[in-house]
Amino acid sequence: MGYDFNAGRLDVSTHPFTQGFHPGDVRITTRYDERDLRVGLYASMHEGGHALYELGLPAERDGEPAGAAVSLGIHESQSRLWENQVGRGLPFLSWLGDRLAEVWPGTFAGGAAQTLFRAANVVAPSLIRIEADELTYNLHIILRMEIERALVAGEVGVDDLPGLWREKIREYLGLEVPNDREGVLQDIHWSLGVFGYFPTYALGNLYAAQLFAAARRQLPDLDTQLAAGKTGGLLGWLQANVHGPGSLYPAAELCVRVTGEELSTAPFLSYVREKYGAVYGVTL
Repeated sequence: MGYDFNAGRLDVSTHPFTQGFHPGDVRITTRYDERDLRVGLYASMHEGGHALYELGLPAERDGEPAGAAVSLGIHESQSRLWENQVGRGLPFLSWLGDRLAEVWPGTFAGGAAQTLFRAANVVAPSLIRIEADELTYNLHIILRMEIERALVAGEVGVDDLPGLWREKIREYLGLEVPNDREGVLQDIHWSLGVFGYFPTYALGNLYAAQLFAAARRQLPDLDTQLAAGKTGGLLGWLQANVHGPGSLYPAAELCVRVTGEELSTAPFLSYVREKYGAVYGVTL
């Protein structure tokens, strides 16, 4: 991805996060599941996307408002773009499949790209937000935002949250929550006092799809580059168009400047229809 380990490091934590201290010092953490390669891979790519944004901010404006990230929605667009458009895309996975076959030839030899593509894009409800597929992910955001609004409005109390969480997971995803660790306590945001943050992930999904579509238009060989494991072209494009401006333009204006259009659901819907139509062999 182009993450500079001379300007940061990768460690392990229960909940992955990124911490930037300076444009030359941005550190990330990840989590692993020894039974599932995808957990560590996509947590690392997600946080790596955040880190690349921080590392790409204009160092000459460090400490000034114009040198900061423009919005949390744009920030999440960078993490979600690397995690999903790149990491769960067939071009990158074809390159990754060859690398995995070198390590585990008995498991990944022959047809690894299509196998990985299907495995990385399975649509199935998940208890854990950060492990959710792209089609059900936004349901996690909706239920959290509804709970936040009810809590702030005084309609529910803190003691009500575990039960309310179970109800909404059942309503939106059809799942039963076995414990609070996999339920209301799975995210760190509320314990940090970060309310109103979760919708930025949904915005990030929309921005990511629109930005990646613009990158593919302006870099016609992008898929070929990613299939060769070359991410420098995409990173350079993001640095020039998204990272480098810092906060010179509001997020909505930056989107128009980079993509030529106001933020819309259309690129995201087009993206998921194309991808999941290919994964499941249907027309969406």
